[in-house]
Amino acid sequence: MTDEPQQTTPQSSPPSIHVDPDMQERAERWASTMGGSPSPVGITLAHTDSWAGTGSTGSRLRAEREEFMESSLSRLATRSSEAGSRAIPEEADPLRTCFERDRDRILHATAFRRLAGKTQVFVFPDDHQRTRLTHAIEVAQVAASVARPLGLNVTLTEAIALGHDCGHGPGGHASEDALAPFIDNGFDHALWGADVTLVPLNLCRETLDGIRNHSWSRPAPATPEGEVVSWADRIAYVCHDFEDAVDAGIVTPDELPTIVKSRCGTTRSQQLGTFITSMVRAAMNSGRIGMEPDIAEALAAFRKFNYEQVYLRPESRHQADQVIALLRALVEFYTAQPIHLPEAMRATSGSNEAQRSAVEYVAGMTDRFACRQGAVLLGWSTDQLPRGIDV
Repeated sequence: MTDEPQQTTPQSSPPSIHVDPDMQERAERWASTMGGSPSPVGITLAHTDSWAGTGSTGSRLRAEREEFMESSLSRLATRSSEAGSRAIPEEADPLRTCFERDRDRILHATAFRRLAGKTQVFVFPDDHQRTRLTHAIEVAQVAASVARPLGLNVTLTEAIALGHDCGHGPGGHASEDALAPFIDNGFDHALWGADVTLVPLNLCRETLDGIRNHSWSRPAPATPEGEVVSWADRIAYVCHDFEDAVDAGIVTPDELPTIVKSRCGTTRSQQLGTFITSMVRAAMNSGRIGMEPDIAEALAAFRKFNYEQVYLRPESRHQADQVIALLRALVEFYTAQPIHLPEAMRATSGSNEAQRSAVEYVAGMTDRFACRQGAVLLGWSTDQLPRGIDV
């Protein structure tokens, strides 16, 4: 038997594409900047007409900056020292303080990036609604606004704030209820973040303490910077969760309790300004981290309003029930079939180790990935999943 000759189909020429001369010129101009621009001083510059400089040669390395910062920090502010106190000792960085390294590690961590896909209040938020990531950034801004005028260590404050929710599971606080039965003493996102999620980063003891104890139900943080973040977390979420709920048509500013409207205003800008200023005044007058009683009373009333009108409304409870059911089913699935876990996390089917790995894997998921796993692995329909998933 001889092979049949292959039939070939004439290929039509691809359609010609007209390139806009202006677009071509822009592309060529952009490409020409790849290598930067040479300069008379022997370094490469970004722009052909770059002029920026420091005004002098030399720089302040880490040790020099630590010495300079000593005079600007308040008496009880946390000092950075060499490489910091870490579980695994490290060499000090020549340029960055130990808390600057912590902040940078958190910013580049997978756990931090995943916060972009995790619920703050609304599962699968609209374009302008908060996620856990934007919440963490806003907490860092509020915390730094308090720490800076009080002479505290702003970098440590930012590191704690940026990392404080990295232990959160998908679906918001419902994930804690979902995962609690599988962990001795329950699942607490603050503890999980400090003691599990962020362990590979080898962060400083002070940073981990602030993350571990940022919730008011936990013991007080060991640093004033951690205490500031505890307040900033509550201030930020009370204000921005309300703003998101207003944008979603769930509540209106007029519905706020009178104590909130009269003392803090009805816009996020007014409210944040009031709470931050009150904290700064309180610390300057007392030497302690806290808030003036009348403003703290308004913050408590504000938070209570959000709980009753936003977090605990029937739609939110239904969403939470769906999240809990989904995450528990996924943990049970991975515990029984750990072959579906990443290879490094696999253990004997049904073992305690497999269950621990299952919890760790599920807790790290984004909302969307968890829902897709529910559809693909569990065969759940979209009706069983939190609203908004497109599987």
